[in-house]
Amino acid sequence: MSKKILPVVSVKLDKIVGGGQSLGTLEGGRKIFVWGGLPGETVEVQMTKKKSNLAEGVVIEVIEPSKERVAPQDEDSYLSTSPWQIMSFDSEQHYKAALIEEAFELHDIVLPTKIEVYSDDKQFEYRNKIEFSWYWNKEDEQIDLSFFRRGTHGKIPVQGTSLAHPSINKAAIAIRDFLRSKPDIRAYMLKTLLVRCDRDGNVALQLYVKDTAFVQLTGPELEGLKENSNIIGFEMIYSNPNSPASVITERLQTWGQTSLTDTILDVPFTYAVEGFFQINLPVYEQALRDMKEWVVASKPSVDLYSGVGTIGLTIGGDNVKMIEINEHAVREMKRNITALDREKAVQAILAPSESALEHITGDATIIVDPPRAGLHEDVVTKLLSTKPERIIYLSCNPVTQARDVVRLAKEYGVKYHRGYNFFPRTPHIEHLIVLDLVKK
Repeated sequence: MSKKILPVVSVKLDKIVGGGQSLGTLEGGRKIFVWGGLPGETVEVQMTKKKSNLAEGVVIEVIEPSKERVAPQDEDSYLSTSPWQIMSFDSEQHYKAALIEEAFELHDIVLPTKIEVYSDDKQFEYRNKIEFSWYWNKEDEQIDLSFFRRGTHGKIPVQGTSLAHPSINKAAIAIRDFLRSKPDIRAYMLKTLLVRCDRDGNVALQLYVKDTAFVQLTGPELEGLKENSNIIGFEMIYSNPNSPASVITERLQTWGQTSLTDTILDVPFTYAVEGFFQINLPVYEQALRDMKEWVVASKPSVDLYSGVGTIGLTIGGDNVKMIEINEHAVREMKRNITALDREKAVQAILAPSESALEHITGDATIIVDPPRAGLHEDVVTKLLSTKPERIIYLSCNPVTQARDVVRLAKEYGVKYHRGYNFFPRTPHIEHLIVLDLVKK
């Protein structure tokens, strides 16, 4: 049975909401969440989802544009990667501050000072990691790089993205052109292409394929790729086709330097292509500088949800415990601890934060950088019972951060806060809160 085609509707948009869409109201009162539109605009929207009380859709025509609207740099694919390319950067900064404020107001918290969102004003070419899908162009009978079309399972062929460091796009095109030169290769054989670069533009990448028998590249072919791009490392990865994600099932081929090294606040970190590492290093460094102002180096610190240790190893002080659930991240963390000769000062602990509560003590500074879901309830309970003097909380989701601050408000007050635009031209926001124990 064919899928029912949803209608096109006309609507005036009212405001931007936390997920990044604009919100409007249809006749009859149904709310519609819209990508590609701005507050105050009247637009034609192709519905992509329809329920009894809400709908979702994508703008197909702007009838009355907003003064905030600008032409997107990636005209065909911006909705896939960075749906806020359609607004001025000043507007983006304003909306991100407003969304932080709204998240805290929902929990009846008034932040003590005006909300600032830090940016280094670099709107494009800031990402050091991009994952491409593949697309078969029937007209030209060749493969293309692609992104998924927002709101559908369809794909959009692309030449790259304006968000990426130029060396990433160059390397992706080099791989694409090489695969095009192989007449037997089709898009259905390929899963994704994960491309990562360091600050100098050196690229390591992984080609994820769906069959262990996929033909490996020869030495001369790999050297040829290196000559035409900044590729220094290549891996071919078999990824179980039954999994939608690019999971590593088996490494089929490895060539060159497959890990990268970057410095964060002058501390070197080595990381894998698929590993967790920050996407926008200059803005992240500013967040770390701000956090460091609240860390007493002589006091012990506990870094929860620590990833590969980029917080604890840069600003954590002289006695640090770093707790992380991901075994691959902890492996990289331990490698960096050893390389820095800090085994006596830093302890890496493989565990969920909620299962390592014994490390949360009253004499330590607690640093948390949790996933979007925020702090585990057991972590909050432990913080309230042990009452460490200071909690430094960096969040990628101000809504769950505000919820956690409400829980902690029984014992803590907000001492400092600041937002960060880690991901320009997207709705994503990072927000720092410093909580100090209230003296009673």
